[in-house]
Amino acid sequence: MGPSVSREIAIPPEVAWRLLTHVAEWPRWGPTVAGGEVPGGVIDPGARGTVRTVVGVSLPFEITDFVPGRSWAWSVAGVPATRHRVAPTAGGCVVTFEVPWWAPGYLAVCALALLRIERLAAAS
Repeated sequence: MGPSVSREIAIPPEVAWRLLTHVAEWPRWGPTVAGGEVPGGVIDPGARGTVRTVVGVSLPFEITDFVPGRSWAWSVAGVPATRHRVAPTAGGCVVTFEVPWWAPGYLAVCALALLRIERLAAAS
């Protein structure tokens, strides 16, 4: 496990999971993501696709670990990247982003993503 940041959010775990796994949702909460493509629009085990960054660079990705409804991890351009976890709570769920040990600076971006997910949930 690497460094991580979590946030308890008052939404059902299924809603958080949908936001995390439907590629069209990524730009709504991901500060560094402008878009993405994957066959079917939803990631699943072993899925491969492309993520477009806010600076206009498109990079290939692969889902390297996937536990339905609970967690997924990916590599971007062949480099291990974030792990995303959803854990149910009495009032909703806890969403956690974990980064590789060598990328703790990215936790600030992940914290902003969690805040955006919470705001999306509050607006719906």
